Amino acid sequence: MELTRDEEVLVKKTGATSVIWNWFGFKQSDTEQKNIICKLCRATVISKSGNTSNLFHHLKTKHILEYQESQKLRTAQTPSQSSGNKKGDLTRQQTNIFQAFSKGTPYAKTSQRWIDITNAITVYLCKDMVPFLTVEKSGFKNMVKTLDPRYEVPDRKRFSRTEMPKLFDQVREQVKKELRRIKHYATTTDLWSSRTMEPYISLTVHFINEEWKLCSRCLQTSYFPEDHTGEQISQGLKEALESWGLKEEFQVCITTDNGANIVKAVELSGWTRLQCFGHRLHLAIERSMRDVCVERAIGKCKKIVSAFSYTWKRKREMANAQSELNLPPHRLITETPTRWGSRQQMIQRVLEQEKAISQVLKADRKTRHLVPTWQDTDVLESVNKTLNPLIEFTDALSGEEYTQAVSESPPSHTSTAGETQKEPKRSKRSLGSFFKKASSQPGPAALTDREVIEIELKSYLQVLDVDGEADPLDWWRLHQANFPRVASLARKYLCIPGTSAPSERAFSTSDNIVTCQRSALKPETVDKLVFLANNL
Repeated sequence: MELTRDEEVLVKKTGATSVIWNWFGFKQSDTEQKNIICKLCRATVISKSGNTSNLFHHLKTKHILEYQESQKLRTAQTPSQSSGNKKGDLTRQQTNIFQAFSKGTPYAKTSQRWIDITNAITVYLCKDMVPFLTVEKSGFKNMVKTLDPRYEVPDRKRFSRTEMPKLFDQVREQVKKELRRIKHYATTTDLWSSRTMEPYISLTVHFINEEWKLCSRCLQTSYFPEDHTGEQISQGLKEALESWGLKEEFQVCITTDNGANIVKAVELSGWTRLQCFGHRLHLAIERSMRDVCVERAIGKCKKIVSAFSYTWKRKREMANAQSELNLPPHRLITETPTRWGSRQQMIQRVLEQEKAISQVLKADRKTRHLVPTWQDTDVLESVNKTLNPLIEFTDALSGEEYTQAVSESPPSHTSTAGETQKEPKRSKRSLGSFFKKASSQPGPAALTDREVIEIELKSYLQVLDVDGEADPLDWWRLHQANFPRVASLARKYLCIPGTSAPSERAFSTSDNIVTCQRSALKPETVDKLVFLANNL
């Protein structure tokens, strides 16, 4: 008996695993399985190869009960049944599980990745003088989480008690290795009190290394509670040198200010002392400003700056006046009495903004008396003209590297009313301008030591055509073989700083560390943080 069309048995799709094929199939004669037929209504359903969406849609629109049953079967179907036994699918599934597990698993604290990130954060905190509390703030944690979700930031105690001391020991050992390789060195020192009125003494060492590079290392900013007598300071400095393995006989010179206790300490130690040029210049400028007219003009200048420092309305009016008069949108600079150069910068800025200042002050009856007269302006212009070349020379002299002196100013950290002004870099004359081209004449044979020295010195003094802007250390790096004895003296004496600015900079670093929010820092921690900020 032959089966009718409606009774013909339909076969499933070869290799199919989807539940939909319980309701669809192919004729036995359709060996290529191209025409899909519904077992319920015997309708032909068009579907692309491997795509069952149209088949489910047919059940949903034509056979709702069977469609609901298919959905229950799909939900109950296991992942292994839906994906089959294909090796590629199984491997992909295992890989996705592994990746998901890896992303959610924090790094072990012994893993190299965790150690590297923790070290990087420690360097950031110490080099940029950032409070340890930063690592517990939500913004910092979110940033780190975005960069690496598997890294869990330790608390601040981990950084302050473990990571920072460990980094300090590492950097200290590196500096010690540097110092063991040098023969001669110079130092600078100064005394300072923190905002919590705790006394500190700094010591910075300067030397020229084997590559003829001028190096400066801040060795310590130590708590110094003893009386600041010459005897106590002398003892403190000697102990500091000894703790770093530096022999006193190899110290060429120490540069200090003119404080009586510092001067006495150096004399008691029997060291050669160089007076800080910046401080002597500052004292000379102060004495020259004792003229009545000069004092009056500078006094008014200070009052003008003060008048604009504490009122936002006057600052706003100043900005409007600058715009109207096409003046640079600069703010006035406040003089810092202990910083040489700040007075000249204050005067220079007032002269630059004199028209805008007058316009704002005249508009207010309470400040009209501060408007500079032509006599005041004349005096200030004369003072500015006199001080400007001296300040430029001081800037160059206070640099810690010969080639970077143009950008390394002395610690004239002048403050502005809410703005830090960036001054253009200035060029300076290099020590290389005093050198000439070396003579190539060979010396006679069998000479005495004295004759050899005289010939070398004479040849050295005859050097011609050296670029006046050349770095003298670069010159010595190339010519030390020609003048070995003079080169030895150059390496010994060219490391001496002309000012005590390096020690002043150490205290500026201390000010950035011992802030109002970190005023409870222990002196030992302050010493380590200042050391790391200056030597990393």
